[in-house]
Amino acid sequence: MTDPRRRIPRTDTLLAEPRLAKAVAELGPALVKAAVVAAQNRARAGEIAPEDVAEEAVAALPATASSLRPVLNATGIVVHTNLGRAPLSAAALDAVRAAGGGTDVEFDLRTGQRARRGRGALAALAEAVPDAGAVHVVNNNAAALLLCALALAQDAEIVVSRGELVEIGDGFRIPELLASTGARLREVGTTNRTTARDYAEAIGPRTGFVLKVHPSNFRVSGFTAEARIGELAGLGVPVVADIGSGLLRPDPLLPGEPDATTVLRAGAALVTGSGDKLLGGPQAGLLLGEHDLVERLRRHPAARALRVDKLTLAALEATLRGPVPPVRAALDADPERLRERAERLAAELRDLGADAVAVESRAAVGGGGAPGVELPSAAVSLPESYARRLRLGDPAVAGRVERGRCLLDLRTVAPADDRSLREAVARCTS
Repeated sequence: MTDPRRRIPRTDTLLAEPRLAKAVAELGPALVKAAVVAAQNRARAGEIAPEDVAEEAVAALPATASSLRPVLNATGIVVHTNLGRAPLSAAALDAVRAAGGGTDVEFDLRTGQRARRGRGALAALAEAVPDAGAVHVVNNNAAALLLCALALAQDAEIVVSRGELVEIGDGFRIPELLASTGARLREVGTTNRTTARDYAEAIGPRTGFVLKVHPSNFRVSGFTAEARIGELAGLGVPVVADIGSGLLRPDPLLPGEPDATTVLRAGAALVTGSGDKLLGGPQAGLLLGEHDLVERLRRHPAARALRVDKLTLAALEATLRGPVPPVRAALDADPERLRERAERLAAELRDLGADAVAVESRAAVGGGGAPGVELPSAAVSLPESYARRLRLGDPAVAGRVERGRCLLDLRTVAPADDRSLREAVARCTS
């Protein structure tokens, strides 16, 4: 009797199959060959028929050549660090695609000469914060602080409150980051109380700058005190303010969150912040402040090592100039509309046999922004077992588990994605 395994198509034959040959051109040979070999192995194990190998290989092909998978964020955390923080707007994604090839990032098409790198993005940032004398962009907020320390306080002192020596995630700590530049930290005050007098008594001829760090991922309450930017601005040395979330203007929804405009008006010489949090753009470190200081940072040798690429510049400019980004839309979502969407989705899912109920929910800003602020929301509640199945589905859906139920919070799901969310749940139900 002939061994059926002899009927398994050869690798070169499979790679010549039109659909797989097309995939080689789009995804590269390594990924396609891996899918082919996996399908052949399944046939050898008797899991599929030899005639089904090509179909199995095509079905197993990834959507892109990257291992990153898109995830529908239904956690209720608007800026979810583990899911890539701010999702980009359609305008920003279009800008990234346009910048993927050759682009005039450092080239003046009119004169044919070299031009300032990223001038469009820098102009958009300057227009968004007119109180800044100059602006610069590096690859994240930690890099912005690092550059400040290298340019203004190498072999000098940085005066900072003990209550603001924070850890920024994944074990990275502000004091260790700054000390790595050769700066010496001069800690003042206590964990819960630091006054302007504490700073004033520590300032001397070795002081490079005073650092004010917004403790964005925690709150200290009770017997507390902190010095205001305005009090520190008159001490005779630059004040560098790390506002963290990158909010550019005051936001009534987040009254406790510092913003670049207000902090600059209060007297800060430099402000640093993130581009991929409340601004809703790509990962970037924003530097805004006095012209001479920003220029000093821009010309520092380390600035080149910390610079952003053309894709980031394109996405940042489109975020600043373009339509409302998804983060802003999620923050401004109407709770009543969220409730209506949750009730409609839950009813549709019940018709498909799912144990789905619309419930009230509380969403959060996330990404270290506005700690303690709760946003009224609505969610679709499902049995807890759905959580894992949804994460492993296509598209992947991340919800959260509370009290034995899987909640899909709609504040972080765009209305245009309701259909995808319903279909993902339906596949887990059938």
